Amino acid sequence: GTGYSSLSYLRSFPFDRIKIDKSFVRDIGVSREALAIVRAITGLGTSLLIKTTAEGIETCEQYRRLREEGCTHFQGYLFGRPARNDQRVETVVLPADQAQPDREA
Repeated sequence: GTGYSSLSYLRSFPFDRIKIDKSFVRDIGVSREALAIVRAITGLGTSLLIKTTAEGIETCEQYRRLREEGCTHFQGYLFGRPARNDQRVETVVLPADQAQPDREA
C-alpha cells in the first residue's frame, strides 16, 4: 500500500457520528458480510464513544436487528417519509431505547 488509510480520518477530524449505509441495512438479514460490516461499525462506534446512525431502515426486522447490534440512531421510511421543506415538522432524534417505528409512514 501507499501508507494511506481512510480510517486515519477517525483520528484526524472531529466528528460525532458514523453512518451505516443503507446497502448494508438492506442486506443485514440475508448477507453474512453485511451483518459483519454492521457489527464492525457499531463496535467501532461503541469503542470510540461515537454515535452510529443506520440509514434506509424499511422494516421492523431491520430496526430490531440494528438495535441488537448496538446502533444508536435510525433513519428510514419505517420512521417517516421525506417531505417538502414547507411540510416538514422538526424531527426528534431519539436514542435507541426510545425510538419507535412510524407505522403510518
